[in-house]
Amino acid sequence: MPNQSITEERISQKLSPGTKKQAKTNVAMVAVTITVAIVLVVALVLVLTRQSAEAGPKNAVVTPDNVEEILADMQDQKVQAGRYEVTMNTTWNFNKGDSPSSDAYVENSTANTNDVYFDIVRSDTGETIFTSPTIPVGSHLENITLDTPLDKGTYDCVLTYHLLDEDGKAISKLNISLSIVINN
Repeated sequence: MPNQSITEERISQKLSPGTKKQAKTNVAMVAVTITVAIVLVVALVLVLTRQSAEAGPKNAVVTPDNVEEILADMQDQKVQAGRYEVTMNTTWNFNKGDSPSSDAYVENSTANTNDVYFDIVRSDTGETIFTSPTIPVGSHLENITLDTPLDKGTYDCVLTYHLLDEDGKAISKLNISLSIVINN
């Protein structure tokens, strides 16, 4: 009998390392699966937050269980390709706050693929002081007069281009810093 217990002991010792190795493999697989799920969720959240503000908020809650479904829904949506080459000056001078600018210039270059319009918003107040008409590819605006007259001073602003699809709907936007100088 003593030989049998020694044999059983040796067998259990031989089995132990394999069991530990198998447990380590299972833990590694679970860790990899969780990491992949987290990466997919983060990537999906980043994609969803980069959509245009014009598209409206999304009410989907992303979970590891519905990632594939939401990705499939996103692939079914029509996404319009677009690009924009900026051609403008970044400081606009006005003699008075209600007069046309002497040097404001914005062009929608022939190298672009989409019509655009733009808004100008004051950085300090968030007030929109100008909204342009649609600028077709190859056209430009000059002699711009602000929609909201400003007092003498220098104003830090953000000019936001809205790229439009063939139906005139905004598909993307681009923000540029702009200084507006009112001389009198």
